[in-house]
Amino acid sequence: MALTKTERRQRIKNRIRKIVTGTESQPRLSVFRSNKEIYAQIVDDVTGRTICAASSRDKGIDSAGNKTEVAALVGKAIGEKAVKAGIENIAFDRGGYLYHGRVKSLAEGAREAGLKF
Repeated sequence: MALTKTERRQRIKNRIRKIVTGTESQPRLSVFRSNKEIYAQIVDDVTGRTICAASSRDKGIDSAGNKTEVAALVGKAIGEKAVKAGIENIAFDRGGYLYHGRVKSLAEGAREAGLKF
């Protein structure tokens, strides 16, 4: 029996999460992509705490461009918040999505803001 799109993504996500975990010294940058919006949060999995978060719904992010451009702005925003919180190195969790398009754009925006991964 064929898997649905969400079941397939959940399998990929579980496979990634076996390897990628966030610690206090190197937290995890988790990405969630919906049809309209994109969300990113930096998580310390040891304590189960979200350190900072950004999304395309935040006030400072202008949604005038296309979705890929907005994702780059979200990446910059999460990167700036992380650097302000004293985080430089992160583990990137693409959340079961392909590293392409909006996810790649978000990652490049975070790198521009000073995150290393």
